[in-house]
Amino acid sequence: MKVSYRGMQELPPKMQEKLDAKFAKVSKLLERRGEKEAHVVITTERHLHKAEITVQFYDHQLVGVGSDADLLTAMTEALDKLEKQAVKTRAKWRDKRREEEPEGVEEEEPEKGVTGSSEEVRIFRVNHHERRKPMTLEEALLEFDGGNRNYLVYRDAERECVSVLVRRRDGNFDLIES
Repeated sequence: MKVSYRGMQELPPKMQEKLDAKFAKVSKLLERRGEKEAHVVITTERHLHKAEITVQFYDHQLVGVGSDADLLTAMTEALDKLEKQAVKTRAKWRDKRREEEPEGVEEEEPEKGVTGSSEEVRIFRVNHHERRKPMTLEEALLEFDGGNRNYLVYRDAERECVSVLVRRRDGNFDLIES
């Protein structure tokens, strides 16, 4: 993370090391989408230091403000507030992405589910109307790469069973056979 300071000459080496460690911690949260820049503005009014740290993250501007008589405490407070904002923004982004339905899943009328708890379990049929010809694993891989799916259910031509091909996060695949 690139940090630019305004409003002060230089920090003592020990204070700079502590701040670099804190910026490294925040950097782990923020730098998943390229190198980030943090702008630090320090103002001093009488004996009170005010630190304002600004970072651009997921199309949002995160701002952490801290003030204290001690400069290090003011900057630490601002970094803590910035870290909380980054965690909250990242969680919102992740939850939004997880709520979207994968391609190929169509919601229909739910079948009768299990009751007994406060919520009723809903079961959705997925692609039950499509009858496809059996295919080999290689054909399934070719069809899988054509779309943005996370899984593919197909009837294996060699084993004559239902198989599920699942894309892992690392880009490899898991094959589940019944």
